[in-house]
Order: sequence, then C-alpha cells, then structure tokens
Amino acid sequence: MKAMVLTQPGHPLELEERPVPDPGPGEVLIKVQACAVCRTDLHVIDGDLPNIRTPIVPGHEIVGQVVSVGEGADMRPGERVGVPWLGHTCGHCDYCDSGQENLCGKARFTGYQIDGGFAEMTVADHRYCFPIDAAYSNVEAAPLLCAGLIGYRSLAMAGEGRRLGIYGFGAAAHIVAQVAGWQGREIFAFTRSGDTAAQAFARKLGAAWSGSSEEPAPVALDAAIIFAPVGALVPAALRAVRRGGTVVCGGIHMTDIPSFPYSILWGERVVRSVANLTRRDAKAFLALAPRIPVRTHTVSYPLEHANQALDDLRRGRLSGAAVLVMD
Repeated sequence: MKAMVLTQPGHPLELEERPVPDPGPGEVLIKVQACAVCRTDLHVIDGDLPNIRTPIVPGHEIVGQVVSVGEGADMRPGERVGVPWLGHTCGHCDYCDSGQENLCGKARFTGYQIDGGFAEMTVADHRYCFPIDAAYSNVEAAPLLCAGLIGYRSLAMAGEGRRLGIYGFGAAAHIVAQVAGWQGREIFAFTRSGDTAAQAFARKLGAAWSGSSEEPAPVALDAAIIFAPVGALVPAALRAVRRGGTVVCGGIHMTDIPSFPYSILWGERVVRSVANLTRRDAKAFLALAPRIPVRTHTVSYPLEHANQALDDLRRGRLSGAAVLVMD
C-alpha cells in the first residue's frame, strides 16, 4: 500500500510503499477512501506536540470501508466507518470511569501514536470507529471526524449564550457555525487581518458580522471559541465577552498566552480548554449533523499531494477543509 510518512518532525512527508497491516485483537483493517487534513496534523508534522512517534502516518479524519476484522472486533467487512483523533483509552482509570475518557493518561491518538489515514489502508480499534450517515459522501464526511467533533465539543463548553464569537474561520469554524446557527445563535467571525475571503465565507454561512481579530467586537459576546493557535487571541476574546462569559480554546496547541490585566478576567469570566473528544461526542454529533444538515466545504487532493494540502492549510489558502482522496 502507499502511505505518506513523517520520518522526522519538521520535514516533509515521504511517499512510501508499505505492507498492508494485519488487524490484531479488537482491531479492524480499513481501506481508506478519504482523510481530511487537520491543523493538528500540522502540529504533529511541525513538531509542536511532544513525544511524536516516528515514523508515523498522520491523519485522523478517516472515512473508509472495513476490509477485515481481528478477533473480538464487533464489525463486519463492508461497513463504512469514520475514525477520529482519539484512537484508544485504557477503559478503567478514573477518567474513563467518569465519562472523561478524553483525559485518560494512557490515551493514544490516531496519526500521532497510531498510524493514521494518510495511507491507502489503516488499522483501528473497533471501539473508536463510527458509522457514517449515507447522506454524506466520503469526502464530505471526512471533516466531520475532527473539525466537526472538536467544534461540537467546543460549542457545548461555550454554554448556551446567544452571541457567539469564533476566532479563526477554518475547517472547524465552518462546521460549528452551521450548528450554532441551527441552534438560533448569532455568529461573529474573527479572522486574520485582511483575510476578506474568510470573512466573506463566514457571512455566506450565516455570520451576523465578520472582521479582523484586531477589531473590537461590535457587541458584547456571551462566549467565544478560539480555533486559531494564537495565544494573543485569549486576551482579545476576554475583552470581547461580557461579564460571566466564557472563552473556549479549541485547539490542541497554542502559542504562549501573553500577560493581561486581571480586569478583563474579572466579572466571573471563564477561560477553558477543550481536550480531544469522547465516543459520546462522536455518536451525538454524527447523529445530529445530517439532521441540520451540516454541509462541509472541501478541497480534494490525491494522497501523493499531501504536502501541498498541508502547505495550503498552513498558509491560509483554504476555505473549509482539505481532504486527501485515495484512488
């Protein structure tokens, strides 16, 4: 099989021919049909995250068809499934027992410690594979597996306030904006200065306002979600939310947060992070998405062009999500 492999952080992916892996107990072998490209993939490839296992096949927004199953795997060949970032947990620690498996100290992640979907075939734990609604094509479904799931969990963490700010209008934001709009919220989209294309994209998806993150919010926000990995946006968002408001940091990595005056935190404002996802999140969101319905905006690339897709994401040349498509 073909795979795009990270051999060393900070280096481009390399195209390799690898043997098709065999599924072990509780695992399934999946023929990958599409895999979206996430900003977390950039953090892995650029070496922003600790303890990166190399060589590693990145990619954790996988849609594919089960080819074969290992002993004890509760799936059948032919099923279409999605595989997200969270790929394994211990199942018996305090976090796992309390519904917080996303915080498990022994968790392992797809495309980070487990070979992922930038390949023609991959192996996954059957417990972390989810059915994909027939309303979505493979390419349309792929961004739901991380951009959608993290956006959905971030939205829940933001509370029920009506006026929601979104900082960084990329793959996750374009999905969560649709969910929030369906819930009856007003969306205020903040982008990099001068990114008029992203601002227009946000308005097309129903944003009441869009502009530069360097501008003040036009109204006091009830909550804000930060998807851009820029620590300076935390104090900006704190200034934008009302007393009692919440600022949610939705990424796995962020540049250092600069010091800020206590006055913008005072008033029972809250800053919190979102870490990974749970299977409960996956089941709830993947059931909700076709009801809204969420429509993903994608740009497709062949597997061999993974480095180009990553560079386009890094440089902000995309509206929506990049998706690698297998032959």
